[in-house]
Amino acid sequence: MGSSGNGGGRSGGGGGGGVDKSVDFANYFCTYGFLYHQKEMLCDRVRMDAYYNSIFENKDHFVGKTVLDVGTGSGILAIWSAQAGARKVYAVEATKMSEHARELVKANNLQDVVEVIEGTIEDITLPEKVDVIISEWMGYFLLRESMFDSVIVARDRWLKPTGMMYPSHARMFVAPIRSGLGDQKMSDFESCMGDWSNFLKETKTYYGVDMSVLTNSFGAEQKKYYLQTSIWNNLHPHQVIGKPCIIKEMDCLTATVSEIRSVQASFSSLITEDRTRLCGFAGWFDVHFRGNKENPAENEVELTTAPSMENGTHWGQQVFLLHPSIHVREGDELNVSFSMDRSKENHRLMEVELGCEMREASGKQHPSFTKRFYIE
Repeated sequence: MGSSGNGGGRSGGGGGGGVDKSVDFANYFCTYGFLYHQKEMLCDRVRMDAYYNSIFENKDHFVGKTVLDVGTGSGILAIWSAQAGARKVYAVEATKMSEHARELVKANNLQDVVEVIEGTIEDITLPEKVDVIISEWMGYFLLRESMFDSVIVARDRWLKPTGMMYPSHARMFVAPIRSGLGDQKMSDFESCMGDWSNFLKETKTYYGVDMSVLTNSFGAEQKKYYLQTSIWNNLHPHQVIGKPCIIKEMDCLTATVSEIRSVQASFSSLITEDRTRLCGFAGWFDVHFRGNKENPAENEVELTTAPSMENGTHWGQQVFLLHPSIHVREGDELNVSFSMDRSKENHRLMEVELGCEMREASGKQHPSFTKRFYIE
């Protein structure tokens, strides 16, 4: 299936801006060639149901049409498109998962409709333009992995002027949360530094080498790992303690690479829980299948990765923890600045900066703070 935040065979590969292609392939695509990773995606019911319903509840978008599946993975989106009545489906896959996709297509007697093409979308050539581009390109917090770059390439090269994107729209959300994860991470960090201290003593005692000059570098390395790297989590809705705010909206028909390379937003959120702790912020996304203006979906479908008691996804939420947490009350106002940029070392990873000012319901102003995080 067109891959997701944590798996699926993707056909991406471009949009890296100077990234060595062989290194990028080895580091990024290798995971997506394994069936166990595909299974993780195929077992995500929220994901599966959204794509299945968007196709079969809007068959008029597929009957007799040409479809391009970008990052087909196991091929299931291509198979569903064909089952819904597509005349021709081009299923593009960059890894050897393409061989399994061909097997599945043939086993379902769709080899005359679905053509599996192994290669990156940047390198392959199609014999015609298509009516629909379908892809499951979303990464953690929507944009991690930068696969949408490749979907944009596919759209600009191969989508007809009247064509549509599946999904058609996407949104990113941020909300304040409470969580015990922050205390656990701080404990892990302190334990790690204690272990380093013991290591220094033993190395000097037994081997006569003083390695304390490396303490600052080691501490910075471990601080990034334990305290500044975002955490994957499926949060309970009760852990959200303030109004979720939209920080980015995308129209997949018109979005550009420059538009998604950096996300900047400012928003306010009122605390909705009394006498609790602000332990950090969580980010998630949703996508919508709306067709296009000329041919809107008869039944619009939403796929959301918001905190849920029963409908968690393999994307979960990205959690940005504060150390220490802050005591808050109902009615306190958070004024937040958010920025997310691609890592200079690896364009598929993200760096986030969160700034926050808090005003209590009583009017008292707290000192502002700015924290840097990494989505890896």
